[in-house]
Amino acid sequence: MRSVVQRVTTASVLVDGQEIARIGSGLLALVGVSVGDTVAESDILADKLINLRIFEDEAQKMNRSLLDISGQLLLVSQFTLLGDARKGNRPSFIRAMEPTGAEQLFQRVCERARSRGVTVAQGRFRADMKVMLVNDGPVTILLDTEKGF
Repeated sequence: MRSVVQRVTTASVLVDGQEIARIGSGLLALVGVSVGDTVAESDILADKLINLRIFEDEAQKMNRSLLDISGQLLLVSQFTLLGDARKGNRPSFIRAMEPTGAEQLFQRVCERARSRGVTVAQGRFRADMKVMLVNDGPVTILLDTEKGF
């Protein structure tokens, strides 16, 4: 699984002009599911997201996690994170998992984060979404379970 994680002061998702999700301070994570990913990768990614220490402590050091600050998590499925543009100018998406399996693993990330006590909002799988955010810092991190993060 691959994720682009942004520390945000606020983030929201619109579908067909209607807001379907909104968070305050926390993380926006765009998540792509790869062919071959399993429940184990979903659990590893969820745990990494909620424990990633990218929030500042009293000394302005990135030393606090989402759990430490009681932050919120907005998860948005995005298969285009698996795009490969090394050959030509049109990305190939053959590394992206088929939709049914991908949705199950994406939902597993959402459920695991919730089970750990995090408030989770999410986009709508396979919808045309408009994602808005205020990146705090800015802080943006790329996570990839295949590369061990």
